[in-house]
Amino acid sequence: MHATYLYKGLSQDEAETLQAALPDERTIGILSDFFGVFADSTRLRILWFLSHKELRVADLAALVGMQQSAVSHQLKTLRLQRLVKFRREGTTIHYSLDDDHVRHIFDVALAHIREGQLP
Repeated sequence: MHATYLYKGLSQDEAETLQAALPDERTIGILSDFFGVFADSTRLRILWFLSHKELRVADLAALVGMQQSAVSHQLKTLRLQRLVKFRREGTTIHYSLDDDHVRHIFDVALAHIREGQLP
């Protein structure tokens, strides 16, 4: 049987296999929202600091140079995407990365960017 090619060597069978393996629209939407969180420089700075140390909102606010309320808003966004978690100690709330996957995602992205930079 002769394969039908769609474009530069991609056969109909290959195209159908790729389409079948594509995550469903709901999952694609979740991925889009997840990666969209990384599009904000403040959130990236917060993630970087939290990848090194558990911190209080006041500490994060001082580090990123913003009001605590603005940092809290960013932390809520990060929490909704399960990138950070918190724990209470009395009246103090401490934030950290949700798990090692978050650190890995951040480290891989940073390595990718750095490998393209000139010395």
